[in-house]
Amino acid sequence: MSFSNIYYKDSDLYVEECSLAEIAKDMGTPLYVYSAQTIRANFRAYSQALQNQPHLVAYSVKAASNLSILNLIREEGGGADIVSGGELSRAQAAGISPQKIVFSGVGKTTQEMAQALKAGILMFNVESVPELTVLATVAGDLGLVAKVAFRVNPDIDPKTHPYIATGFKETKFGIPISEAFDLYQKAAADPRLSVIGLDCHIGSQLTSVEPMKATAERLNLLLDKLSAGGITLKYLDIGGGLGINYHGETPPSPVEWVATMASLLAKRKELTLVLEPGRSIVGPAGLLLTRVLYDKVTPYKRFFIVDGAMNDLIRPSLYDSYHEILPVLDRQRPLSLVSVVGPVCESGDFLAKDRQMPLAEPGELLATLGAGAYGFSMSSNYNSRPRPAEVLVDGKSFKTIRTRETLADLLKGETL
Repeated sequence: MSFSNIYYKDSDLYVEECSLAEIAKDMGTPLYVYSAQTIRANFRAYSQALQNQPHLVAYSVKAASNLSILNLIREEGGGADIVSGGELSRAQAAGISPQKIVFSGVGKTTQEMAQALKAGILMFNVESVPELTVLATVAGDLGLVAKVAFRVNPDIDPKTHPYIATGFKETKFGIPISEAFDLYQKAAADPRLSVIGLDCHIGSQLTSVEPMKATAERLNLLLDKLSAGGITLKYLDIGGGLGINYHGETPPSPVEWVATMASLLAKRKELTLVLEPGRSIVGPAGLLLTRVLYDKVTPYKRFFIVDGAMNDLIRPSLYDSYHEILPVLDRQRPLSLVSVVGPVCESGDFLAKDRQMPLAEPGELLATLGAGAYGFSMSSNYNSRPRPAEVLVDGKSFKTIRTRETLADLLKGETL
């Protein structure tokens, strides 16, 4: 789970065996660049950690949803964790088997439910009583049976950013674990539903196993109660959320994370364990390549104004998150306290604030690391800016996996 495939060679920054300077010459900037080797290695880390347990690694599509990335996951035997009908369509277009797709999210529409039922997905992770009622109605109208798991909220502090914490009782996610048993009994008595799993996801960018240990203990008690009540499950979905190293974090490995489930799984070998990793697979594999437009110095601050902006990578503006930024050309130069900002007309448009960095001249390239997850997938056309192209590097070659948007693309669907 590192940036091991991003390194300097002869003073130039490389991804795998491709020079970023050469990629930028062909593709322009801003530009998302991903390492296929890193994605494969990070996915395999989960598969290897689970080799002694029946399992499904259902990649969290929202992290990075490009079809070529999803295809890499499919080739590795992975499934998909989706939260919309659009993500279901993407997973299917990439060839991921519907029987490896789980549908999460608090606001599934009737159209999305019908789409997923007709596709024959593995299961719905149900997050509320009203959702269960609507899902049963949709399934009944179609003459189909909805396979369901309940996403329970264990009221555990995941010790992460409040915007990506989902295990608190105050969040919109999941069903209070104290109410789950009665809902399982209700669902099991409904012929339109098939209760097959239990789901729990407490948050993202987890850097400690302690919250998962506490979660495992609460899930264990619930599973014992369900078993005693005659409810037999096939799947235990413990979500995703493992963090990556943005700025000195030391998140646990997949092996360490799965080990926290050992006591939970010891007497339940019949359960298939479902994981939903996203950030930890693709986050370290991607970077945003930008070009310096201006070196602006005021009496108070220095700014590198680059051609990438908050509409391209919103994480720093939204979460005040830290991304390491490296010059693509490695040479001796003085350091200066700078903020790296974009052209968008917002004071919150920045990629880095008040950071000691090597001085960069206009025209130079900068690489913002750790941008593979929630980078392009959260991008927008704010300020009527076309979104960047995406490139996938694999060894000595790279290919365009999404063409750069044009000004004409911005006007599609609009009328006078």
